[in-house]
Amino acid sequence: MGVQDDTGIEALAAEARAALVREIDAEGAFDGGPLWREAFGAVPRHLFVPYYYVAGPRGYERRWSQNPDPEARERWVRGAYEDVPLATRLRDGELLSSSSQPSLMARMLVALRVTDGDRVLEVGAGTGYNAALLAHRLGDDDLVTTVDLEPEITESARQHLAAAGYRVPVVTGDGARGVPERAPFDRIIATCALPTVPRPWLAQCRPGARVLTPLATGVLALTVRDAGHAEGRFLPTAAFFVPLRGAGHVEPGPVPPAGLPGRVREQDSFRFLLALTRGALDPREACALWEGEGAPERERYGVTVAGGRTWAWLDDPAGPGAWPLP
Repeated sequence: MGVQDDTGIEALAAEARAALVREIDAEGAFDGGPLWREAFGAVPRHLFVPYYYVAGPRGYERRWSQNPDPEARERWVRGAYEDVPLATRLRDGELLSSSSQPSLMARMLVALRVTDGDRVLEVGAGTGYNAALLAHRLGDDDLVTTVDLEPEITESARQHLAAAGYRVPVVTGDGARGVPERAPFDRIIATCALPTVPRPWLAQCRPGARVLTPLATGVLALTVRDAGHAEGRFLPTAAFFVPLRGAGHVEPGPVPPAGLPGRVREQDSFRFLLALTRGALDPREACALWEGEGAPERERYGVTVAGGRTWAWLDDPAGPGAWPLP
């Protein structure tokens, strides 16, 4: 692209970014964390997705910043600021990495409750965009560490961060093991789905730290007491993330059996319970519980790590509705 093209693209990106911030703000995602509004308005998402894939009738269409067609470049930059997840890496038809939906990112970052001076570990580097938002909010690149298993992902995240003016430490490794050499952390946020709470994370947290991680199509917010104890509840919002690759890899959740009533099978809150109790409750038992408790939503569930074990629960950690996690 020429200089004039670059100028036009940057102006279009600024306009689209401001529109995205207004859209997220109108949903109330910044309520309780207004400083994130400025971060989303400042960090250029398009620099973190120089190309991405959009599903279409003929398979995936690749949109990229260097397309010689000006209209195609415009579609690329406008698409970068839509409030949708963007597929960024595919291998043999499998989604390896994506840039999460911005409004969901905003809700998770607000729920992380970062304060000035916090040291934050992000598990799942992705494009580097989330790490840039954290670094912008904290005003210090070195307070943020991001880790991913795939060297290709970490290298591209490093390049994207540098292009946007950030020098966040990017580590290649198994996120389930944390990053002990950069510990201790005040906050840990995962942007990939896990089957349980990795114990190494707690050991790398300061007492009182907050951990936010996708689990069973929800987002769990834990408070860490010490290396062996943590507890918290799920946020109300649904969340579907690419599984963590490595020691904490999680397989896709079960499909509700055909024998269950159709009105139950299609309910998001039931499918969440089914994923949370996978291997611990028979689907029909889960159905009976779900109906008996009045179709509970995500925020009534929580997770406790204590005494060498981890379990999920409904309403009360010590109540009858509890199931072991891996």
